[in-house]
Amino acid sequence: RAVLAKYVSGSWQAVPLSDDHKPDRPDERKRILDRGGRVEAFRTESGDPIGPQRVWLKHQEAPGLAMSRAFGDSVAGTVGVIAEPELTVTNLTSEDRFLVLGSDGVWEFLTNDDVVRIVTPFYEKHDAVGAAETLVKEAQARWRQHEEVIDDTTCIIVFLKC
Repeated sequence: RAVLAKYVSGSWQAVPLSDDHKPDRPDERKRILDRGGRVEAFRTESGDPIGPQRVWLKHQEAPGLAMSRAFGDSVAGTVGVIAEPELTVTNLTSEDRFLVLGSDGVWEFLTNDDVVRIVTPFYEKHDAVGAAETLVKEAQARWRQHEEVIDDTTCIIVFLKC
């Protein structure tokens, strides 16, 4: 996900620049189903669905990917998981301050507004490295509150003007 932080009339705003590629998004789901995959949540031994919707092979419990776009997963690629990005163009303005690009693990338990709040003090100190380190640590702490495992939590922070 990509988020742009704006500073407008004395307040910070988080502006999403991308949409998450989840298998339950209607257009993503259609592509996966059209290519012979299935989209459903993981199931417990008793058959109860748990967690997010995932991409599966039609008749196998694999790969179980919770996203519909990725690169390097040859199994998921056979049922419609693609690496093609969605491209948008955003014209920057004088109110734009920084960009945060993060893997899905960063956003699992943090909102766009949370992320802008975490990064803002580091923007004000001109410390992009500190911002990235703190954002990853906070994302991982949130994972630990909810799960036993932690997903990939990678981010890039770009300060546009300081």
